[in-house]
Amino acid sequence: MSDSSKSRSRKTTAAATALLLSSLYVVPAMAGEVNLAGLSAPQQDGFKQFIVKYADGSPQQRDTATLRGSLNSAAKAVPAAKGKALGLGHLRRLAVGADVVRSDRNLDRVEAESLMRQIAADPNVLYVEVDQRMTAVLTPNDSQFGSQWGFGTSASSINVRPAWDKSTGTGVVVAVIDTGITNHADLNANILPGYDFISDTFVSRDGNGRDSNPNDEGDWNPVANECYSGSPVTNSSWHGTHVTGTVAAVTNNSTGVAGTAFNAKVVPVRVLGRCGGYTSDIADAIVWASGGTVTGVPANANPAEVINMSLGGGGTCSSTYQNAINGAVSRGTTVVVAAGNSNVNVSGAVPANCPNVIAVAAITSAGSKASFSNYGAGVDIAAPGASILSTLNTGTTTPGSASYASYNGTSMAAPHVAGVVALMQAAAATPMTPSQVESTLKSTARPLPGTCSGGCGAGIANADGAVVAAQGGGGGNTQTYTNGTDVTISDNTTVTSSVAVSGRTGNAPSNASVAVNIVHTYIGDLKVDLIAPDGSVYVLHNRSGGSANNINQTYTVNLSSEALNGTWTLRVNDNANQDTGYINSWSVTF
Repeated sequence: MSDSSKSRSRKTTAAATALLLSSLYVVPAMAGEVNLAGLSAPQQDGFKQFIVKYADGSPQQRDTATLRGSLNSAAKAVPAAKGKALGLGHLRRLAVGADVVRSDRNLDRVEAESLMRQIAADPNVLYVEVDQRMTAVLTPNDSQFGSQWGFGTSASSINVRPAWDKSTGTGVVVAVIDTGITNHADLNANILPGYDFISDTFVSRDGNGRDSNPNDEGDWNPVANECYSGSPVTNSSWHGTHVTGTVAAVTNNSTGVAGTAFNAKVVPVRVLGRCGGYTSDIADAIVWASGGTVTGVPANANPAEVINMSLGGGGTCSSTYQNAINGAVSRGTTVVVAAGNSNVNVSGAVPANCPNVIAVAAITSAGSKASFSNYGAGVDIAAPGASILSTLNTGTTTPGSASYASYNGTSMAAPHVAGVVALMQAAAATPMTPSQVESTLKSTARPLPGTCSGGCGAGIANADGAVVAAQGGGGGNTQTYTNGTDVTISDNTTVTSSVAVSGRTGNAPSNASVAVNIVHTYIGDLKVDLIAPDGSVYVLHNRSGGSANNINQTYTVNLSSEALNGTWTLRVNDNANQDTGYINSWSVTF
């Protein structure tokens, strides 16, 4: 069929459709604007909510009964379904003065348009539009993205998906001080020139000392006891390649995995090879990566705003390490370090125990400390570190072909945080100092949904909260408001407990934490709601039946449409007889 024939066919079909519609629905002359754009958006189950703006001072704005009458009249434009007339109710009035209305069933596009046009026929209506359901702007299409639980939507993730709508790390350089890098199609576009700082040829395997080639030559050990008494025979780990993928794998390319800050660039710095690497090489690498001068080594053309070091050993922080770290920090570079994998206090793990670094513990997908992760007061923050899928290589000794694999370790947790720092720096109007980065990461962290005996820092790195704070959105000013007074719950009653918030600016976050501790005979017989200062209700727990238990749970709630200041109320309704209990405590964290 020719293009002109196709065009004629479409016009004929459209005309026929319009004729059919006119026979089914009465289409009035419009008074207000009808915005039909929302009807073109994909919907899973049709259209139910609409936004209507009535003129200021109109009867519908002044009187709720008049408003309901207008809505009921408009609903008659849509034929009954299964013998039942369409119901149309008023939900709430927005801050901009418009009203949200909701039908009692899903409408298809034809029905929705007819309803909207009928509403707009009222001369008091200024406009009507679909209350369109929004989704994240970006969901990567990388083929194995679904296996990256650290980038998921659970309470154990780093909450990075909403952050990607604000920042992807563009313009930020991250130095990965590790085993170097291998050729990988899911990395190459984000790799900048690096350097090989290994000075011992036994360790480097490349037959020379330091040079400008940071390629990973493999860290395999062919002989037992080669590195230390009891050291095993091992294959090459391609550790640096795995870490780099977590920081900045090329993303949204329909291939492989996503990276935390996928538009950031990585400078690979090789310091680890056969049997590990020396502190002296690592210290020089820290200086060079951060833009400092190392004798005999060309200047780094791309000084890093973030350094990731997924490496370490036992002992105390040496002066060599500390001086190198202090120099990097003085140049504005944030140093992120893995806490270590010995399940001991981080105070005995170097360089994680050095001042001026961000030490990262590892958590599982359940939000608990990984069994191997170090812990303690020296840990600053936690991040996903168990079964982490990232870029790798198939070679058992020397490099083979590009691949993907899952690793466990605080080595995998640290690059999640380094990537978050890159997102923050890209979002900030001016570069954040390392101390500002650390305090923001801590103040915006999310609580672990699981357990961490010994201490996992401020909580789980929260990419979106940290980025919002870096943008100046107030996310760094996290505060917890608590009501610890017992409130008794009795049969078939409703009780409330409130906290007052003042002195804050802006709206509440999209991931507010509401911690509830209720002692009650039958957990399933309670309804628990959070009521915002404007009266909006957020259902936390609503279930009937159940066995004797207590509610001790933290809920994550999207409160982004609510102003922070005002009185927030926990409302608990007992639905059964012969129940007893009380609200032991509750808190809301913004």
